[in-house]
Amino acid sequence: MQLSVIVPARNEEDCVGECLRSLASQSDAVFALGVDWEILLIDDGSTDRTKTIARAVEGVTVIDARPLPKDWTGKANAVWTGAQQAKGEWLLFTDADTVHEPGDLIRAMHEAEKAKVAMLSYSPRQIVTGFWQRTVMPLVFCELALAYPPEKVSNLESTLAAANGQFILVRRDAYFAVGGHAAISDSVLEDVALARRIKRRKVGLRFRYAPDALSTRMYRSFGQMCEGWTKNLALLFGNSLALAAWRAIDLLLLVGLPIVFFAFYQPVMLWWTLMALWARTLWRFYRRVARSNFPFRDCALAIFGLPLFCWLLVRSWFHHTLRKRVVWKGRSYAS
Repeated sequence: MQLSVIVPARNEEDCVGECLRSLASQSDAVFALGVDWEILLIDDGSTDRTKTIARAVEGVTVIDARPLPKDWTGKANAVWTGAQQAKGEWLLFTDADTVHEPGDLIRAMHEAEKAKVAMLSYSPRQIVTGFWQRTVMPLVFCELALAYPPEKVSNLESTLAAANGQFILVRRDAYFAVGGHAAISDSVLEDVALARRIKRRKVGLRFRYAPDALSTRMYRSFGQMCEGWTKNLALLFGNSLALAAWRAIDLLLLVGLPIVFFAFYQPVMLWWTLMALWARTLWRFYRRVARSNFPFRDCALAIFGLPLFCWLLVRSWFHHTLRKRVVWKGRSYAS
């Protein structure tokens, strides 16, 4: 067995079928190249139709996650359950909300082997719906691109590590050598934690944006988006309060300066100075947001997401620093 695909799922009836079908449809191409593989759906206590849908997809083995141990996150427990039963030389951890492009599994294995790395992680193309997702998600992902530049993450000499849990391909021996998800069982940011352990072992880590490989719709509602980023933002960025303050300054300049232009009489030189400052701020803001890899339309709307983004950063800091607890998918975890 050369490849095991492990999909943890908890109440994912809206998306798990499309994910599994996009994986199972690659069987002919995988087998044609002599690669033996399996798809394991690890059900993490779902109360909806997740298991029923998964069982209807040919080639998928459905496994119940073991009872959740104390101080473990549900996802870490589910993927650890799958990893222990998997037979592959390579393990692919991918989320139930992903959709895989034809051939991406074979290409990923070839890419990892060509790059001589033990872990390959892709950041998928993000599918967003609704006003708030279109305005906030580009802001989050541009900050991620700046905080975790793929070229630096992939550099063996750099200590910076990152991964996206929606697609992590890891060599089996390296995974178990660093303790797997059992070693990061309490981390709510398990993908980055695992990448750090791999990076410290110096066995090779490659990370890149990969719209050619897969896409994902992370959140199905405004509430899910707020809960998800509250869980993650303070952990992803070193000082979420400082970041919130800088983005609040952007908002103040971008909105406040036009008000000064048109609402109050100004001397001509001061008027042109303020206009130049506003234009420079706007240019810098959109150059920054363009790093998100989102379509132009969504980047153009991002200015309207600044208040919510700042609030989410502060909210995440509050939950992690003062409350020391976060909530995700009906479970509360210590931070």
